[in-house]
Amino acid sequence: QLQLVNAGGGLVQPGGSLKLSCEVSDFKLGRYAIGWFREAPGKEREGLACISGRQRRTYFADSVKGRFALSADDAKKTVYLQMKDLKPEDAGVYFCTADPQGDGYCSGLVSGQIRSGDYWGQGTDITVSS
Repeated sequence: QLQLVNAGGGLVQPGGSLKLSCEVSDFKLGRYAIGWFREAPGKEREGLACISGRQRRTYFADSVKGRFALSADDAKKTVYLQMKDLKPEDAGVYFCTADPQGDGYCSGLVSGQIRSGDYWGQGTDITVSS
């Protein structure tokens, strides 16, 4: 059973930055795509970003393009979501997911067609407020 552990949330001022992490218990290159969702009260679950397994292609929703970035550290079995220029509407609980579908999963996630994943982290909360 794959396990994902989210970390890095907190309180940040508008315009600030945060870096979230997703540690994956069995993170082998090419095996899973790692995606990020956000959940906020009164809003639909939103797919934000995804990195495919094999070729490490990155995908971003329009709402975060240019502000969010993804990276992976194989030695630490961790994917990072680096966020900058945060806005109040970026607040919510952020979850990472793992899915074996690869690029198809990633493109569906950021387009809003896919709102689930085979494995989930526990989530980490972000508040954007002055």
